[in-house]
This record gives sequence, C-alpha cells and structure tokens, in this order.
Amino acid sequence: MKKDALERKTSILLGIFIAALILANLLGSKVTTVFGIVTSVGIFAYPITFLMTDIVEEVRGKKVAGYFVQTGFIVLIFTLILVWIGIAMPPASFYANNEAYKTVFKNSIRVIIASLTAFWISQNHDLWAFNLLREKTKGKALWLRNNVATIISQLIDTIIFIFIAFFLVTPEYTVARMFQMIWPYWTLKVIFALCDTPFCYWGVKWLRSDK
Repeated sequence: MKKDALERKTSILLGIFIAALILANLLGSKVTTVFGIVTSVGIFAYPITFLMTDIVEEVRGKKVAGYFVQTGFIVLIFTLILVWIGIAMPPASFYANNEAYKTVFKNSIRVIIASLTAFWISQNHDLWAFNLLREKTKGKALWLRNNVATIISQLIDTIIFIFIAFFLVTPEYTVARMFQMIWPYWTLKVIFALCDTPFCYWGVKWLRSDK
C-alpha cells in the first residue's frame, strides 16, 4: 500500500472519530427513548469512536490507535474550555436566549467531564483488549475481538459515564435510577456493536487498499 494513501485514509478516520466524539458530548445531555430504552442521544455518535479505533488498530497497530485516543482526550479538554468560556462571556444586549444557552451548555460541561473520564478509561481498555485478543487469535476472527473488546469497554464506559453525568442532577437521579439507566443503555450499545461488525470488516479492507 502506498504510504500517502494510508496516511490520507487514517486522517479521514481520525476526522470521523473526532466528529463523533464531540457530537456525542454536545448532544449527550438530552435523554430520549429508543426501542423502549431510556438513553442519551449521544448513543448515535459515541459507538462510532470504538469502530474507528478498532479499524485503525487492526491495520496500523495499537500505537496509532492510541494516538486517536490521546487526540480525542485533548479535543475534549479543548471543547470543555471553550464551552466554559462561551457560558462565562456576557451576552449582547439584544441576545434573548442567554439563560437557555447556559442551561443547555452547563449540562454539557458535566457531560463532557463524565465523558473525559469514561472515554480515557474505556478506550484504553478497548485498545488493550483488542490487542490481546488479536495476539490470542493470531490475527484471525476480527469479529470476535471487535465485539468482545467493544462490548466490555462499553460496559465500563457506561457505568462511569452515567454516574458522573447524571447522578443527583435532580433528586430523582438516585443510585437505583442510575442502574436502571445503565443496563438498558449498555444493552443498546451491545446492539450497536454487533451491527457495526460488517462496517469494521469493510473499514479494514478499505484502509488496507490502495484506492
């Protein structure tokens, strides 16, 4: 494979990874219902980050995939700082939506802090687990490491994220309520992980090709 084609494709995957990560955090403070499961709307973006790192780690190894995680962590910190500045800046005299703006983005700050913690721990676990399974299977059974590493890492991510993001946001968000959110939320992530397996194979094939 030509090196310039590999670098270009890796950059595209990094762009998708960062976009999914930021969207998951900015959208994540809203809770919705999908298939009867209460979940953050960030569910539609965040699983993509695990897919991107799995594709990259399969082709380029743990070190390059680790750069994705490090870059994502830095981007989240940068986003948190800019969101805080946006809230702190005084509104123009004619701007009538400042309180709504502050309400939305104050929630996002807590969500981003939750995501920073959950992201760092779960993504590094995913890299470690994926690499371990790759060694154990001697590079075979991509579907196995893609799903096992992601599903376990998503459980870790969900527990950490839910507690930091939502615990006691209002009095109704008790410990019991957290676990009521965790298990269905994780179940939904498992479904997403299983569904993205064909895309993982396609992404690996695309990244390895010269086209």
